[in-house]
Amino acid sequence: MPHRFPNLCLVRHPLIAHKLSFIRERHTNSRDFRRLLSEIAALMTYEAFREFTTSPCEVETPLERASAERITAPITIVPVLRAGLGMTRGVLDLVPEARVGHIGIRRDETTALPIGYYTRLPADIASGPVILVDPMLATGGSSSHALTILRDAGCMDLRLICLVAAPEGVGRLLLDHPTVRVYAAALDRELDEDCFIRPGLGDAGDRAYGTE
Repeated sequence: MPHRFPNLCLVRHPLIAHKLSFIRERHTNSRDFRRLLSEIAALMTYEAFREFTTSPCEVETPLERASAERITAPITIVPVLRAGLGMTRGVLDLVPEARVGHIGIRRDETTALPIGYYTRLPADIASGPVILVDPMLATGGSSSHALTILRDAGCMDLRLICLVAAPEGVGRLLLDHPTVRVYAAALDRELDEDCFIRPGLGDAGDRAYGTE
């Protein structure tokens, strides 16, 4: 499906599409929902890390010295609490050396505006790439708020991984943070009158933690 957003990378892969079908399903239980969040995030990490810079190094194989490449800059994963926590494990399974920061944001149910309530980041977070993770990009308010916090902390190399995005949210980030690349498994149709993504997958935080 073509789209009009230069900041959006749709990560297309049969395994992601397969798992996304189950995570959208309303009867998927919390245990399986959490597992699928982690698995899809891991699969998407390959694409989100594609443009990371590597440095040459030498390693000692069992037979001889060989040239190799490694990512040397410290990587930080920042989940937006609480739903983003479900994606963090999948990323860390591939990059266990990464640090983890946290940004807590809740949505005002009346105004749909983001309200920040917690921030904890590594002191030197700006010294390497930062991956913001949040399953849903709806209005874009929470993600934009979190990216502003990271910009204020000095971060320049920023990416966002989400499962499902609405056009309104991608457009908002294009205006607010045009240099941030958004990686999504799906670009859905629209937001409804309650600012939920359609067709979407419901409230990711509630479904992951059984608080529906």
